[in-house]
Amino acid sequence: MSLLQCACASSKTKESPTAVPYSRKHQTTSASPPQNDGLSQGEDNRIHSTMMSSGSFVPDTKHYELYTVIGRGCNDTAGIILTKHIPSSKHIAIKKTNLESCDIDFSVLQNEVILCRQLQHEKVLPILTTFIHDHELWTVMPLMAYGSCKDLIHAYFTNGLSEQASSYILRDTLLALEYLHSKGIIHRSVRASHILVAANGNVCLSGLRDAHSMIQRGRRLRIVHDYPQHFVRSLQWLAPEILEQNLMGYDCLSDIYSVGITACELANGYAPFTDMPVTQMLLEKINGTKPVLADCTTIADLVGEENTNQGHDSGIDSEATNSREITDLANARKFSHHFHNFVEICLEKSLETRPSASTLLGHSFFKHLKKKTSEMLPSLIQPLSPLTDISKLPKAQAGDVDDLAEDINNMSMEEGWDF
Repeated sequence: MSLLQCACASSKTKESPTAVPYSRKHQTTSASPPQNDGLSQGEDNRIHSTMMSSGSFVPDTKHYELYTVIGRGCNDTAGIILTKHIPSSKHIAIKKTNLESCDIDFSVLQNEVILCRQLQHEKVLPILTTFIHDHELWTVMPLMAYGSCKDLIHAYFTNGLSEQASSYILRDTLLALEYLHSKGIIHRSVRASHILVAANGNVCLSGLRDAHSMIQRGRRLRIVHDYPQHFVRSLQWLAPEILEQNLMGYDCLSDIYSVGITACELANGYAPFTDMPVTQMLLEKINGTKPVLADCTTIADLVGEENTNQGHDSGIDSEATNSREITDLANARKFSHHFHNFVEICLEKSLETRPSASTLLGHSFFKHLKKKTSEMLPSLIQPLSPLTDISKLPKAQAGDVDDLAEDINNMSMEEGWDF
Protein backbone atom coordinates (compact mmCIF):
# COMPACT_ATOMS: atom_id res chain seq x y z
CA MET A 1 0.00 0.00 0.00
CA SER A 2 1.40 3.36 -0.96
CA LEU A 3 1.64 5.91 1.83
CA LEU A 4 0.19 8.52 -0.53
CA GLN A 5 -3.03 6.53 -0.67
CA CYS A 6 -3.69 7.35 2.97
CA ALA A 7 -6.44 9.77 3.92
CA CYS A 8 -6.23 13.17 2.21
CA ALA A 9 -2.85 12.37 0.67
CA SER A 10 -3.93 11.79 -2.90
CA SER A 11 -5.85 15.04 -3.22
CA LYS A 12 -2.83 17.04 -2.11
CA THR A 13 -0.29 15.32 -4.27
CA LYS A 14 -2.31 15.85 -7.45
CA GLU A 15 -1.24 19.48 -7.27
CA SER A 16 2.42 18.49 -7.34
CA PRO A 17 4.35 19.97 -10.27
CA THR A 18 5.69 17.30 -12.60
CA ALA A 19 7.16 19.26 -15.47
CA VAL A 20 10.36 21.28 -15.43
CA PRO A 21 12.32 21.60 -12.16
CA TYR A 22 12.03 24.95 -10.43
CA SER A 23 13.88 27.75 -12.12
CA ARG A 24 14.99 30.84 -10.23
CA LYS A 25 13.87 33.10 -13.06
CA HIS A 26 10.27 32.16 -12.23
CA GLN A 27 10.64 33.61 -8.74
CA THR A 28 7.97 36.06 -7.67
CA THR A 29 9.75 37.69 -4.75
CA SER A 30 11.09 41.21 -5.03
CA ALA A 31 14.68 40.32 -4.19
CA SER A 32 17.09 40.47 -7.09
CA PRO A 33 18.79 37.17 -7.98
CA PRO A 34 22.58 37.03 -8.06
CA GLN A 35 24.20 37.78 -11.38
CA ASN A 36 26.24 34.59 -11.54
CA ASP A 37 25.56 31.52 -9.42
CA GLY A 38 27.32 29.06 -11.69
CA LEU A 39 24.18 27.00 -12.29
CA SER A 40 22.13 26.23 -15.37
CA GLN A 41 19.38 23.93 -16.55
CA GLY A 42 22.05 21.41 -17.49
CA GLU A 43 23.29 18.10 -16.22
CA ASP A 44 22.01 18.50 -12.65
CA ASN A 45 18.47 19.14 -13.87
CA ARG A 46 18.57 16.24 -16.33
CA ILE A 47 19.73 13.87 -13.61
CA HIS A 48 17.08 15.22 -11.27
CA SER A 49 14.35 14.89 -13.88
CA THR A 50 15.40 11.34 -14.68
CA MET A 51 15.30 10.31 -11.04
CA MET A 52 12.00 12.08 -10.51
CA SER A 53 10.36 10.17 -13.34
CA SER A 54 9.49 7.63 -10.67
CA GLY A 55 7.12 5.54 -12.75
CA SER A 56 9.68 2.72 -12.63
CA PHE A 57 9.96 2.94 -8.85
CA VAL A 58 6.88 0.93 -7.96
CA PRO A 59 5.77 -0.03 -4.42
CA ASP A 60 6.94 -3.62 -4.69
CA THR A 61 9.67 -5.05 -2.47
CA LYS A 62 10.65 -7.52 -5.21
CA HIS A 63 12.05 -4.60 -7.22
CA TYR A 64 14.62 -3.73 -4.56
CA GLU A 65 17.73 -5.66 -3.55
CA LEU A 66 18.89 -4.52 -0.12
CA TYR A 67 22.58 -4.47 0.71
CA THR A 68 23.79 -2.82 3.90
CA VAL A 69 22.99 -0.03 6.32
CA ILE A 70 24.69 3.29 5.58
CA GLY A 71 22.94 5.53 8.09
CA ARG A 72 19.94 6.03 10.32
CA GLY A 73 17.16 8.53 10.81
CA CYS A 74 13.88 9.34 12.60
CA ASN A 75 15.57 9.55 16.00
CA ASP A 76 17.52 6.37 15.24
CA THR A 77 14.37 4.28 14.63
CA ALA A 78 14.91 4.05 10.87
CA GLY A 79 17.73 2.50 8.89
CA ILE A 80 19.05 4.00 5.66
CA ILE A 81 19.87 1.03 3.45
CA LEU A 82 22.00 0.93 0.32
CA THR A 83 19.82 -0.71 -2.32
CA LYS A 84 19.89 -1.81 -5.93
CA HIS A 85 16.80 -1.07 -8.00
CA ILE A 86 16.57 -4.29 -9.99
CA PRO A 87 14.59 -3.10 -13.07
CA SER A 88 16.95 -0.18 -13.77
CA SER A 89 20.12 -1.51 -12.03
CA LYS A 90 20.42 1.91 -10.33
CA HIS A 91 21.85 2.27 -6.86
CA ILE A 92 19.42 4.02 -4.53
CA ALA A 93 18.77 4.39 -0.82
CA ILE A 94 15.76 3.17 1.10
CA LYS A 95 14.77 4.45 4.51
CA LYS A 96 12.97 1.70 6.41
CA THR A 97 11.02 2.97 9.41
CA ASN A 98 9.59 0.49 11.88
CA LEU A 99 6.18 1.98 12.59
CA GLU A 100 5.70 -0.15 15.70
CA SER A 101 8.81 1.13 17.46
CA CYS A 102 8.97 4.65 16.00
CA ASP A 103 8.09 7.33 18.55
CA ILE A 104 7.20 9.84 15.82
CA ASP A 105 3.52 10.29 15.08
CA PHE A 106 2.49 8.70 11.79
CA SER A 107 0.89 11.94 10.59
CA VAL A 108 4.31 13.64 10.81
CA LEU A 109 5.85 10.98 8.56
CA GLN A 110 2.91 11.21 6.21
CA ASN A 111 3.10 14.99 5.94
CA GLU A 112 6.83 14.78 5.15
CA VAL A 113 6.10 12.48 2.20
CA ILE A 114 3.24 14.65 0.94
CA LEU A 115 5.43 17.77 1.12
CA CYS A 116 8.41 16.17 -0.62
CA ARG A 117 6.24 14.87 -3.45
CA GLN A 118 4.98 18.42 -4.06
CA LEU A 119 8.51 19.82 -4.41
CA GLN A 120 10.74 19.63 -7.45
CA HIS A 121 14.13 21.28 -7.34
CA GLU A 122 17.59 19.93 -8.11
CA LYS A 123 18.86 21.02 -4.68
CA VAL A 124 16.07 19.38 -2.66
CA LEU A 125 16.34 15.62 -2.13
CA PRO A 126 13.37 13.98 -3.85
CA ILE A 127 11.32 11.01 -2.67
CA LEU A 128 10.91 8.55 -5.55
CA THR A 129 8.16 6.48 -3.99
CA THR A 130 6.86 5.35 -0.60
CA PHE A 131 4.89 2.36 0.56
CA ILE A 132 4.14 0.30 3.64
CA HIS A 133 5.30 -3.30 3.80
CA ASP A 134 4.24 -5.27 6.86
CA HIS A 135 4.93 -2.88 9.75
CA GLU A 136 7.58 -0.86 7.95
CA LEU A 137 7.46 2.35 5.97
CA TRP A 138 9.75 2.19 2.93
CA THR A 139 10.90 5.54 1.55
CA VAL A 140 12.83 5.28 -1.73
CA MET A 141 15.36 8.05 -2.44
CA PRO A 142 18.36 8.69 -4.71
CA LEU A 143 21.67 7.47 -3.33
CA MET A 144 23.83 10.35 -2.14
CA ALA A 145 27.09 8.43 -2.36
CA TYR A 146 29.31 10.80 -0.34
CA GLY A 147 26.80 10.82 2.51
CA SER A 148 26.07 13.96 4.48
CA CYS A 149 28.42 16.84 5.19
CA LYS A 150 28.54 15.61 8.77
CA ASP A 151 29.86 12.30 7.41
CA LEU A 152 32.56 14.17 5.50
CA ILE A 153 33.66 15.92 8.68
CA HIS A 154 33.68 12.77 10.80
CA ALA A 155 35.40 10.63 8.17
CA TYR A 156 38.31 12.91 7.30
CA PHE A 157 37.82 16.67 7.72
CA THR A 158 37.69 16.62 11.52
CA ASN A 159 39.05 20.16 11.68
CA GLY A 160 36.55 21.46 9.15
CA LEU A 161 36.21 21.70 5.39
CA SER A 162 38.11 24.23 3.32
CA GLU A 163 36.56 27.62 2.72
CA GLN A 164 36.07 26.88 -0.96
CA ALA A 165 34.31 23.56 -0.30
CA SER A 166 32.13 25.25 2.33
CA SER A 167 31.21 28.03 -0.09
CA TYR A 168 29.92 25.61 -2.73
CA ILE A 169 27.95 23.63 -0.16
CA LEU A 170 26.44 26.74 1.43
CA ARG A 171 25.52 28.23 -1.96
CA ASP A 172 23.58 25.11 -2.91
CA THR A 173 21.92 25.03 0.51
CA LEU A 174 20.76 28.62 -0.02
CA LEU A 175 19.44 27.73 -3.47
CA ALA A 176 17.33 25.01 -1.87
CA LEU A 177 16.12 27.39 0.84
CA GLU A 178 15.34 30.11 -1.69
CA TYR A 179 13.06 27.64 -3.46
CA LEU A 180 11.43 26.42 -0.24
CA HIS A 181 10.88 29.96 1.04
CA SER A 182 9.32 30.99 -2.26
CA LYS A 183 6.77 28.23 -1.59
CA GLY A 184 6.18 29.51 1.94
CA ILE A 185 7.99 26.55 3.53
CA ILE A 186 10.25 26.92 6.57
CA HIS A 187 12.76 24.06 6.78
CA ARG A 188 13.51 24.36 10.53
CA SER A 189 16.26 21.72 10.51
CA VAL A 190 19.15 23.04 8.40
CA ARG A 191 22.39 21.41 9.55
CA ALA A 192 25.35 19.49 8.14
CA SER A 193 23.71 16.09 8.64
CA HIS A 194 20.82 17.17 6.38
CA ILE A 195 23.06 18.39 3.54
CA LEU A 196 23.85 15.43 1.29
CA VAL A 197 26.42 15.04 -1.48
CA ALA A 198 25.90 12.78 -4.51
CA ALA A 199 28.63 10.82 -6.30
CA ASN A 200 28.88 13.53 -8.99
CA GLY A 201 29.25 16.26 -6.36
CA ASN A 202 25.68 17.56 -6.52
CA VAL A 203 24.44 18.86 -3.17
CA CYS A 204 20.87 18.32 -1.92
CA LEU A 205 19.05 19.49 1.17
CA SER A 206 17.08 16.85 3.05
CA GLY A 207 15.45 16.58 6.49
CA LEU A 208 12.03 18.05 5.72
CA ARG A 209 10.25 16.13 8.47
CA ASP A 210 10.09 19.24 10.68
CA ALA A 211 9.30 21.65 7.82
CA HIS A 212 6.30 23.93 8.23
CA SER A 213 4.20 25.73 5.63
CA MET A 214 3.33 29.38 6.16
CA ILE A 215 0.41 29.02 3.75
CA GLN A 216 -2.76 28.27 5.69
CA ARG A 217 -6.27 28.24 4.22
CA GLY A 218 -5.01 29.75 0.98
CA ARG A 219 -3.22 32.68 2.62
CA ARG A 220 0.46 33.16 3.36
CA LEU A 221 0.96 34.11 6.98
CA ARG A 222 3.43 36.81 7.93
CA ILE A 223 4.61 34.92 11.01
CA VAL A 224 3.91 31.51 12.52
CA HIS A 225 3.85 30.17 16.07
CA ASP A 226 4.10 26.45 15.40
CA TYR A 227 7.02 24.71 17.07
CA PRO A 228 8.65 21.42 16.05
CA GLN A 229 7.60 18.39 18.07
CA HIS A 230 10.95 16.60 17.79
CA PHE A 231 13.54 19.35 17.87
CA VAL A 232 15.77 18.31 20.76
CA ARG A 233 18.60 17.31 18.42
CA SER A 234 18.30 20.58 16.46
CA LEU A 235 18.50 23.02 19.36
CA GLN A 236 22.03 24.14 18.48
CA TRP A 237 20.92 25.17 14.98
CA LEU A 238 17.55 26.75 15.79
CA ALA A 239 17.15 30.52 15.69
CA PRO A 240 16.56 32.51 18.91
CA GLU A 241 13.05 33.50 17.83
CA ILE A 242 12.02 29.83 17.60
CA LEU A 243 13.53 28.95 20.97
CA GLU A 244 11.90 31.94 22.68
CA GLN A 245 8.40 30.71 21.72
CA ASN A 246 6.81 34.10 22.32
CA LEU A 247 4.02 36.03 20.63
CA MET A 248 6.42 37.57 18.11
CA GLY A 249 6.62 34.25 16.26
CA TYR A 250 9.07 33.59 13.41
CA ASP A 251 9.26 33.28 9.64
CA CYS A 252 11.52 31.91 6.88
CA LEU A 253 14.45 33.96 8.10
CA SER A 254 14.85 31.53 10.99
CA ASP A 255 16.42 29.15 8.46
CA ILE A 256 19.08 31.76 7.67
CA TYR A 257 20.25 31.69 11.28
CA SER A 258 20.61 27.92 10.93
CA VAL A 259 22.71 28.47 7.81
CA GLY A 260 25.10 30.62 9.87
CA ILE A 261 25.41 27.88 12.50
CA THR A 262 25.95 25.31 9.75
CA ALA A 263 28.67 27.47 8.18
CA CYS A 264 30.56 27.38 11.50
CA GLU A 265 29.98 23.63 11.70
CA LEU A 266 31.42 23.06 8.23
CA ALA A 267 34.45 25.30 8.69
CA ASN A 268 35.31 24.50 12.32
CA GLY A 269 34.41 20.82 12.35
CA TYR A 270 32.01 21.28 15.28
CA ALA A 271 28.63 22.93 15.67
CA PRO A 272 28.59 25.99 17.95
CA PHE A 273 27.27 25.59 21.52
CA THR A 274 28.31 21.92 21.50
CA ASP A 275 29.73 22.04 25.02
CA MET A 276 26.99 24.18 26.59
CA PRO A 277 24.07 23.09 28.75
CA VAL A 278 20.75 23.70 27.01
CA THR A 279 19.72 26.50 29.38
CA GLN A 280 22.99 28.36 28.89
CA MET A 281 22.78 27.95 25.13
CA LEU A 282 19.27 29.39 25.15
CA LEU A 283 20.42 32.40 27.17
CA GLU A 284 23.43 32.96 24.90
CA LYS A 285 21.23 32.99 21.80
CA ILE A 286 18.59 35.23 23.32
CA ASN A 287 21.31 37.65 24.46
CA GLY A 288 22.62 37.86 20.91
CA THR A 289 25.86 35.86 21.20
CA LYS A 290 27.23 35.21 17.71
CA PRO A 291 29.40 32.16 17.01
CA VAL A 292 32.40 32.85 14.76
CA LEU A 293 34.83 31.00 12.52
CA ALA A 294 37.95 29.89 14.41
CA ASP A 295 41.09 31.17 12.70
CA CYS A 296 44.12 33.33 13.43
CA THR A 297 41.97 36.46 13.61
CA THR A 298 39.57 35.10 16.26
CA ILE A 299 41.28 32.32 18.23
CA ALA A 300 43.06 34.65 20.67
CA ASP A 301 39.79 36.26 21.70
CA LEU A 302 38.06 32.89 21.86
CA VAL A 303 40.65 31.32 24.14
CA GLY A 304 40.93 34.45 26.25
CA GLU A 305 37.19 34.69 26.75
CA GLU A 306 36.66 31.06 27.78
CA ASN A 307 37.35 31.90 31.41
CA THR A 308 35.14 34.99 31.41
CA ASN A 309 32.29 33.19 29.64
CA GLN A 310 31.67 36.18 27.39
CA GLY A 311 31.83 37.06 23.74
CA HIS A 312 31.73 34.65 20.85
CA ASP A 313 31.39 30.90 20.58
CA SER A 314 33.80 29.26 18.16
CA GLY A 315 31.84 26.12 17.45
CA ILE A 316 34.64 24.07 19.02
CA ASP A 317 34.11 22.46 22.40
CA SER A 318 35.89 23.89 25.42
CA GLU A 319 38.37 21.03 25.79
CA ALA A 320 39.39 21.35 22.14
CA THR A 321 39.72 25.11 22.40
CA ASN A 322 42.10 24.81 25.33
CA SER A 323 44.29 22.26 23.56
CA ARG A 324 47.52 23.36 21.91
CA GLU A 325 46.73 21.36 18.78
CA ILE A 326 43.47 23.18 18.01
CA THR A 327 44.94 26.56 18.88
CA ASP A 328 47.85 25.95 16.54
CA LEU A 329 45.45 24.86 13.81
CA ALA A 330 43.38 28.02 14.13
CA ASN A 331 46.50 30.18 14.15
CA ALA A 332 47.69 28.50 10.96
CA ARG A 333 44.59 29.28 8.92
CA LYS A 334 42.75 32.41 7.95
CA PHE A 335 39.27 32.62 6.53
CA SER A 336 38.42 35.48 4.21
CA HIS A 337 36.70 38.63 5.38
CA HIS A 338 33.80 37.69 3.10
CA PHE A 339 33.30 34.37 4.94
CA HIS A 340 33.43 36.03 8.35
CA ASN A 341 30.93 38.65 7.23
CA PHE A 342 28.63 36.00 5.74
CA VAL A 343 28.46 34.16 9.07
CA GLU A 344 27.99 37.39 11.00
CA ILE A 345 24.97 38.61 9.03
CA CYS A 346 23.37 35.14 9.00
CA LEU A 347 23.49 35.14 12.81
CA GLU A 348 21.90 38.56 13.28
CA LYS A 349 19.42 38.26 16.13
CA SER A 350 17.15 40.93 14.68
CA LEU A 351 14.95 39.77 11.83
CA GLU A 352 15.05 43.31 10.49
CA THR A 353 18.76 43.01 9.65
CA ARG A 354 18.98 39.28 8.87
CA PRO A 355 19.02 38.85 5.05
CA SER A 356 16.92 36.47 2.96
CA ALA A 357 18.28 33.49 1.03
CA SER A 358 17.96 35.41 -2.23
CA THR A 359 19.93 38.33 -0.85
CA LEU A 360 22.65 36.07 0.52
CA LEU A 361 23.13 34.40 -2.86
CA GLY A 362 24.42 37.76 -4.06
CA HIS A 363 26.89 38.05 -1.17
CA SER A 364 30.56 38.64 -1.97
CA PHE A 365 31.37 35.27 -0.39
CA PHE A 366 29.99 33.57 -3.51
CA LYS A 367 31.31 35.96 -6.16
CA HIS A 368 34.30 33.77 -7.00
CA LEU A 369 32.17 30.68 -7.67
CA LYS A 370 32.03 30.47 -11.47
CA LYS A 371 31.41 26.73 -11.89
CA LYS A 372 28.76 24.27 -10.85
CA THR A 373 29.23 22.48 -7.57
CA SER A 374 29.33 19.09 -9.29
CA GLU A 375 32.38 20.23 -11.28
CA MET A 376 34.38 21.37 -8.25
CA LEU A 377 33.30 19.71 -5.01
CA PRO A 378 34.62 16.15 -5.61
CA SER A 379 38.16 17.47 -6.03
CA LEU A 380 37.78 19.67 -2.93
CA ILE A 381 36.88 16.75 -0.66
CA GLN A 382 39.63 14.38 -1.77
CA PRO A 383 40.91 11.87 -0.68
CA LEU A 384 37.37 10.80 0.18
CA SER A 385 35.60 8.82 -2.52
CA PRO A 386 31.89 8.11 -3.05
CA LEU A 387 30.22 4.79 -2.41
CA THR A 388 29.78 3.51 -5.97
CA ASP A 389 30.88 -0.15 -5.99
CA ILE A 390 28.39 -2.25 -4.03
CA SER A 391 29.25 -5.60 -5.62
CA LYS A 392 31.32 -6.71 -2.62
CA LEU A 393 28.92 -5.49 0.05
CA PRO A 394 26.82 -8.03 1.99
CA LYS A 395 23.18 -8.37 1.01
CA ALA A 396 20.45 -8.01 3.61
CA GLN A 397 17.42 -10.23 3.81
CA ALA A 398 14.07 -8.50 3.52
CA GLY A 399 12.56 -7.87 6.94
CA ASP A 400 15.84 -7.96 8.86
CA VAL A 401 15.35 -4.43 10.12
CA ASP A 402 16.28 -5.31 13.70
CA ASP A 403 19.56 -6.89 12.57
CA LEU A 404 20.22 -3.89 10.36
CA ALA A 405 19.66 -1.53 13.26
CA GLU A 406 22.13 -3.53 15.32
CA ASP A 407 24.64 -3.34 12.46
CA ILE A 408 24.43 0.45 12.62
CA ASN A 409 25.44 0.50 16.27
CA ASN A 410 28.50 -1.63 15.48
CA MET A 411 29.44 0.23 12.32
CA SER A 412 32.55 2.41 12.10
CA MET A 413 33.43 4.81 9.32
CA GLU A 414 36.98 3.53 9.14
CA GLU A 415 35.93 -0.10 8.82
CA GLY A 416 33.79 0.28 5.71
CA TRP A 417 33.74 2.74 2.88
CA ASP A 418 34.68 6.41 2.80
CA PHE A 419 31.95 9.04 2.64
